[in-house]
Amino acid sequence: MTVSTIEELAAKPADGQLIAGLDLGTKTIGIAVSDYGLSFAHPRPVLKRRKFTQDAQELLELLAKENISAIVIGLPVNMDGSHGPRVQATRAFVRNMEKLTDLPFIYWDERLSTVAAERALIGMDVSRAKRAQRIDSAAAAFILQGALDRLRILRKISI
Repeated sequence: MTVSTIEELAAKPADGQLIAGLDLGTKTIGIAVSDYGLSFAHPRPVLKRRKFTQDAQELLELLAKENISAIVIGLPVNMDGSHGPRVQATRAFVRNMEKLTDLPFIYWDERLSTVAAERALIGMDVSRAKRAQRIDSAAAAFILQGALDRLRILRKISI
């Protein structure tokens, strides 16, 4: 499929499938998956990045196994709202993934998601070493949770 919006996703009926959240990093891909009620985001283990073809294959296998119907991907917009090289890299990743899957991608502003995820992990008294292993998936869960919250509001408005 193509890039979609959260509003377009809200207009589709909930069909018992899950939504994935991705935090695309240079070394890892953080992953989170919604519950069936599309209420809560649950972190999954990170994928270590290698080459795009390997990353894409591993990611698509995980998405198929989890019965994913859409992907919310964090868009790393600068604090001033401008788009830098990381935004370009994320868009390029999505363009390449679109050739391999029909799943819709939804860009989601991820400003401060890693900061919020780290604060949450610190609040749970997670050690520095374990935080380093979990931060990307926690950020993906934070990104996805924001999208799920918005989706819930949009669906209530349209009823």
